[in-house]
Order: sequence, then structure tokens, then C-alpha cells
Amino acid sequence: MKIIDKTPFQTEKGESSSLDRLQGMLKYGFSWHAELEAQKNIITQLDRALEKGFVLIRNLTLPGSEIVEPIILIGQGGIYIIYVTHLRGSYQAKGDQWNLEDNNGRSKPAQPNLMSIVSRLAKALGRYLQIHGIELPIQVDPVLIAADPGLHVDSMRPAVRVVQSDAVKQFAASLLQSRPIFTIEQVYDLADRIVTPRPKSEPPLQVAAPPAAPEAAPAPIADNPAARAHAIFNASEQAQPLNPSDVSFALQDESAEKLQELRDSTTPVQSLPKPTAKKRGISTAQWAVLGFIVIVEFCILAGFGYLIFFNK
Repeated sequence: MKIIDKTPFQTEKGESSSLDRLQGMLKYGFSWHAELEAQKNIITQLDRALEKGFVLIRNLTLPGSEIVEPIILIGQGGIYIIYVTHLRGSYQAKGDQWNLEDNNGRSKPAQPNLMSIVSRLAKALGRYLQIHGIELPIQVDPVLIAADPGLHVDSMRPAVRVVQSDAVKQFAASLLQSRPIFTIEQVYDLADRIVTPRPKSEPPLQVAAPPAAPEAAPAPIADNPAARAHAIFNASEQAQPLNPSDVSFALQDESAEKLQELRDSTTPVQSLPKPTAKKRGISTAQWAVLGFIVIVEFCILAGFGYLIFFNK
């Protein structure tokens, strides 16, 4: 499997210094590093299971926007947005609802709503492909994967495919068994076009719809991602560059409450901007981190001063 890593604040070898981690926390939130470690765990498992013909793009900021797609996985059977969570506990995925269950079996809405976020990330990528003239016969398939064995998700017809930590190999096996939609050459070309959009003058990528399959009993949605591919993305006749003001393309039909939920999400895999303008300034949490750093540095300097002037 080919891996294209676009994670910010790290070297080409995937390493990050303490300063890099601090910068990442200031920009994306305190759970930023934990999210990256969870991604590494799942990517390692997928890399072992998936063979040639798959491309994984990690933490790509869609060119021209501030939308960060956590994991884009492209194979001959389709294209997937994968959100890896490091959460622990008992949750319930029911339709587009994401609920936290307590010890008494009662559930209440959990924030952020991962069902909602992963669905919108998939929708955002689909719109991005549209804008750049990429025609697909299927939808982008949203997937939520648990990295921690301590997370249990009770799924009841979820809007997003949910994969438990002990079922990653089975998920990879289902991808290998999917009916081919793309050729291997189209997989690599599609990945390249996502990372580096083509100019308007270049012909758009068109993938014909797969031939009709013999009649058979429909497979469960959880085991067949293509079963959810019930619509066709029709690209515009001419590819248009993604305008920053167009970031609202995936959000314009959402309620104010759901938009606020996306704005409050702070990790790379949750970071979706406001529809109209970029957020500016430093938050209270960021000021607190900076203040803590200043205090620590002052204490270090005071210690050195004491050793130099009073221990001669």
C-alpha cells in the first residue's frame, strides 16, 4: 500500500519534536497527539493487510480550504474517509446519533458527534472532487475506526460504517473482496489528483459506472461499503479551483447547532472551518498553554541564576 503522509508539524520520516507537538496542540487542541498515535496504530494494521492497488493519504488539508481529511483510502473497490478515534468507553451509534452510555445503561448525546463529523468529512471530499472535475460512479464511503480496545460501540443501522479495534483485519479483508470499480492506474491517478489538483486545461478524470451485477441477495451494509454507493457524483463540465469562501459547500444545509459542533472540533481529523471567515486570534486555552511555558522558562532561568550567583 502506498502511503502519502501530509500531517503537519512533523518531518518526512513521521517524527515530531516537542516544539512541533506544542505547535500542533496550540492549533488543533490538546488531543492532537493522541489522535495521531491512534492513526499510526490503524495505518500499520491496514498496511500489513492491504496489497498493491491501495493508496492512503493521511491528514491532507484540502487545497484552497482549511478542511483536514484524516485518512483518505483509495482502492479498486472505492474511496473511503476513515476517522480514527482514541476514545474509550461505551457508545451507541444509531443512525446519525452518537450517544454515550453510562454504567446504568442510559445514553445521552455525546459531543462531538462523530457520526455527524465523519459524514461531513466524506461529503466535503465528494464536493472537492466535484469542483475539480473528478467524476465517480460511487459516493465517498465514511468509516469510523476505534483504535482503543477499551471503546465499545453498539451499532444500530449507523449512518457511518463503524469498525471495532479487533475488526480492522476483517475490514481490510472486505476491501480486498470488493468488486473492482477502478483500475490500479485510476487509483494512483485519483490519489495524485486529490493531492495535487489539475489545471482546468487538463481533461477531467472519468470513471465509468461498474457493469450491472447478477441478481443476488443484498449484502449487509456493514460488510459491503458499495451497498451505500447509491448516487453518482457529477462533476462540473470545467474544473473550478476551490475558493476558500466555498468551504461552506458541505455545511450549507446544516442547522446552526451542528455547524457549531464542527467549529468546536479542534483535532486535525475534526477541524472544519467557519463557512464565511477564518477564525483569528488566540483562544483562552492557548493563552493558558503559553502562560505555562513562560512560567516554566522563568523558573529554569531563576534556577540557573541561583546556581551561578549563590554557589560560587
